[in-house]
Amino acid sequence: MGRWAWPVWATGSVAAVLLFNLLFVVPGPGGIRSASDMPVSTLVYDMRDRPVFSIFREHRTVVDLSQVSPFMIRAVLAVEDERFYQHHGIDLWRIGGAAIANVKRWELAQGGSTVTQQLARKTFLNDNKTLWRKAREIVLALRLERAFSKDEILEMYLNRIYFGRGFYGIEAAAQGYFGKAAAALSLDEAALLAGLIKAPSAYAPPSNLDRAVARRAVVLRRMVAVGAITEAEAARAGEAKVRLRRDLGQPRFGEYFRNHVARELVDRFGDDMVWNGGLRVYTTINPVMQRAAESRLLAGLAGIERRPGFSGPTLEDAAAVANGKTAYLQGAFVAIDPRNGHVRALVGGRDFDDSTFDRASDARRQAGSTYKPFVFASALESGANPGTFITGVNEPVRVSGVDWRPSGAAGGDADVMTMREALRTSNNRAAVRVLTAVGIPAAVDTAKRLGLSAPPEVPSLVLGSGDVSLLSMTSAYGAFADNGVVHAPVFVRRVENAEGVVLWQGVDESHQALSPETAFMMADMLADVVDHGTGARARQEGFLLPAGGKTGTTNDYKDAWFVGFTPSLVAGVWAGFDEPRPIAPNGYATNLVLPIWARFMRDATKSAPGSWLQLPEDVVSVQVCLRSGLRPTSGCAQASDTTTGFEYFRRGTEPEDWCPLHGGRSLFDRFRLRSVACRLFGKGC
Repeated sequence: MGRWAWPVWATGSVAAVLLFNLLFVVPGPGGIRSASDMPVSTLVYDMRDRPVFSIFREHRTVVDLSQVSPFMIRAVLAVEDERFYQHHGIDLWRIGGAAIANVKRWELAQGGSTVTQQLARKTFLNDNKTLWRKAREIVLALRLERAFSKDEILEMYLNRIYFGRGFYGIEAAAQGYFGKAAAALSLDEAALLAGLIKAPSAYAPPSNLDRAVARRAVVLRRMVAVGAITEAEAARAGEAKVRLRRDLGQPRFGEYFRNHVARELVDRFGDDMVWNGGLRVYTTINPVMQRAAESRLLAGLAGIERRPGFSGPTLEDAAAVANGKTAYLQGAFVAIDPRNGHVRALVGGRDFDDSTFDRASDARRQAGSTYKPFVFASALESGANPGTFITGVNEPVRVSGVDWRPSGAAGGDADVMTMREALRTSNNRAAVRVLTAVGIPAAVDTAKRLGLSAPPEVPSLVLGSGDVSLLSMTSAYGAFADNGVVHAPVFVRRVENAEGVVLWQGVDESHQALSPETAFMMADMLADVVDHGTGARARQEGFLLPAGGKTGTTNDYKDAWFVGFTPSLVAGVWAGFDEPRPIAPNGYATNLVLPIWARFMRDATKSAPGSWLQLPEDVVSVQVCLRSGLRPTSGCAQASDTTTGFEYFRRGTEPEDWCPLHGGRSLFDRFRLRSVACRLFGKGC
């Protein structure tokens, strides 16, 4: 073997390997067809089936070439590949011009790529500027030209190319920058978008608007040069003002709602289908309510930060986020239709960019007095009524061998009060007495039926010592507004694929958690809280529709809650720090978060009717003496220490006896009072 045999053999082997890789490792005729497959955004619709935002890694909506403005097609071809319809994948004139430029600069600065080559690179390769990548790009371009028609290649290119700010494909760019379909793009808009292809990050408006306009002028001149438009058309388009109107893309609102939906979809369909599969997701969001919830929550929390004694730091002064938790005051908001569980709005925090942690559905906090209605509902289920007297209010209860008497003797030092009064004034001692009478197991069972996790079986559970989420609390309160039926929260109604085939249909997961009678009487008691009790601040804020609700403040003012409802909307709000700490001195929920709820409800129910819940057949309204709970005598109305009023009872349990305290009845009636007094007060027996 001669001395040149070994180098020739080695060179030939390397060339053979390179040729094999070039011709056979790159996608062949079968694999090349995959160029038409591309990630497509999942489009999310609101409660009225209107597109509201997207879920995507590459925000893209695929359209046919016929759905693209002719101006856009002309602009792209003029600036990117004017001989597109003449060449067969590569343009020797462009390659020659690029080669000369590269030699002059002594680097691979220009590539002379055609639209077909760019499509090959974006689909199968990367943007590394090497001769090997260029060689593979040329082979792929030739194969693309054999596999697809020119119009198909141009259509794939326009659907795949990146236009900046997360927008892939011409439809996403048109919607994202101008709020219109690609078919409706004007000449000036098309020229601006075509100019972005060269360097999306450098030219994309609005952050680089001046550069985008300058690049638009270049495109317009190029269109004139190739005969795509006239000088006059170019002049008018060059003078047009850029009017940006973002329609789709990353939403400016509803990030936490969108993220909740994305997580739910991933659990059901997997990552690839959600992020790339072009799903059509029909949700329950009401954009008007969502925006109102966000604006009212953010404004309300900022107002709390300005209160005297606020423990800080404020949003502006807080340090960096650690593990998804922030140092500044946080809040959450949920609004649900109690008739079907459809979530109309969800806010999981003050700034999604700061922290994606969803405090509405994932955080668990002590609920304070917002938990009391569940224990009172358990008492009503056991046969009590709103006028049932609670006695021994100020007496301690025995807990683990120790006498315990909670603080919070709202309503004065009275040792006897009705359930209605105890709830209206949020009297902690009376609430513990109700729990003692009902029994902890029964109260826990009621909470579980309403969809809440089982609280610790201790007397303090009635004061909200267990941890719950705002979403579950708001959903549970919905049972009071819907005849005792609790509906599981619903975010997604239906999911379709890109062709409109239904992949999943939601069902109403509901059950009867309370009797209709209990639900109505609880709702009426909670309406008393809003009209005359700890929730009366709502009326001062201008929210005047019939409504019920309950405040909640935890120990040391670490958490502030309010959950309330009308017949068609139940909403809950929470405020606190991610790492629990006092919010402010005397930071009661009445002053901190109730105004947020009331202002939202005022916004959300502007056109709602002022109706209240329908009286169940087995509930009756009876006039009683409010001091004895029995039928009033003429003396009751005249007494200085009492008034008469109407109270609700289950049919058949309403009082038949007359009040023994104030006289005014006949001799026969007075004779009957002896046994009544015995039962009530242990006297006269």
